[in-house]
Amino acid sequence: MRKSKAETAETRKRIVNVASQVFKCNGIHAAGVSEIMAAAGLTHGGFYRHFESKEQLVAEACAVSMDELVGAAEIAVEGGDETFLKHVEDFLSAEYRDDHLGGSPLVAMGSELARASEATRRAATLGYEGLIELMAKRCHLRGPELAKTDAIFTLSSMIGAVTMSRIVDDPELSHLILESTRTRLTELSACPKAKRSKAKAA
Repeated sequence: MRKSKAETAETRKRIVNVASQVFKCNGIHAAGVSEIMAAAGLTHGGFYRHFESKEQLVAEACAVSMDELVGAAEIAVEGGDETFLKHVEDFLSAEYRDDHLGGSPLVAMGSELARASEATRRAATLGYEGLIELMAKRCHLRGPELAKTDAIFTLSSMIGAVTMSRIVDDPELSHLILESTRTRLTELSACPKAKRSKAKAA
């Protein structure tokens, strides 16, 4: 029986969502099409009814993962300084470090994304630019250029810290990387308005 367009679209969506998790968990190159299709409850033969190649799936899975990351950041930013700082702290936590199914594709697949197709790198770039824009809006009183550079620094520190905390084989060093970055960014992430308010209160 031929599937409806809605059913086909839903199946494609399921494959992409499963692939985004498998890629983050096992890596792009290590994850095969058969593994992804099996995880989605489908046969390998059905893959090419939805995608032209694995590279196309990688690009779409990366876009979905980045959209989720931007969405979470948007909620945190809209929640105000306290909610945003909690978001930063959660990102720089042992729980986030150890979450290989969720989390940031920039952390989980960073080195592979650098060697990926143009479409995949474009998806990663658009997501990263979206994060920069969101974070820069928090501190618009600093001016657009300073706000943007602050956002880039914060994002790069967060991504780099979690990446290194996963790489090192010393548990104490891994914890220290997260803790020191979390402490410094928490101090730096308060917007000028909040800082001035604290100064007046003192």
